[in-house]
Amino acid sequence: MRYLKLTVAYRGTNYCGWQIQSNPRSVQQVLETAFTKITGEKNRFTASGRTDAGVHAIGQVISVVTSTTIPNGNLVRGLNSNIPRDISVLSVEDAPERFHAIRDAKRKRYRYRLQMGPVADPLDQEFAWHVTYSLDVPAMQLAARELLGEHDFACFQAAGADRITTVRTIYDCQFNECETTPFRKFQFEIGGNGFLYNMVRNIVGSLVEVGRGKQSPTWISELIRSKDRKRAGQTAPAKGLFLVSVDY
Repeated sequence: MRYLKLTVAYRGTNYCGWQIQSNPRSVQQVLETAFTKITGEKNRFTASGRTDAGVHAIGQVISVVTSTTIPNGNLVRGLNSNIPRDISVLSVEDAPERFHAIRDAKRKRYRYRLQMGPVADPLDQEFAWHVTYSLDVPAMQLAARELLGEHDFACFQAAGADRITTVRTIYDCQFNECETTPFRKFQFEIGGNGFLYNMVRNIVGSLVEVGRGKQSPTWISELIRSKDRKRAGQTAPAKGLFLVSVDY
């Protein structure tokens, strides 16, 4: 048997998310179907994280166990020839025995993109949250620093995906302007040892509350101490979220 590590990018707009569901098309379903067509095997793919409907990935990592002898380079070419163009297999590598995309992950990095201004960028509507109101960027930058370190992030966990522990460590995060003309665009990037369900989107929704002047930057620390999801901001739209990379 061979243990393989696949790195995949995809635009999540047209999918119900990573995980196979009863009716809608998922990224997992498309990849597994293509793999079966190439190898004749029915294999279950395991992703580092189950991205939701509309969420994108730049460096999603997938593990699969297979008996195929097809060289890795041929698998890359074969898979990309049998999947839609909104999914790309970037690489296929041999992995250590028992490699598991979820259990063996050490760090993950996410990016969230926003556009600020009265007029939406028509070329970027699938990849950014358009906010029509002004945001206090320095205040949001200060608020983001409150996330650093090990904390119980229960206040940013959405219902429906209980974990053994809601304690996570954030190694770095920043909120910066990345484009100024003709549209003002910003991105929030965060890296940690793991993330709770909808954690990044709930953080962004709370940072926007700070940016709008409804809360102070130190409110983020108050939220964390409260462990109360109801006190935090809205869940930011899925379309602005990207899984950037996973470290092992």
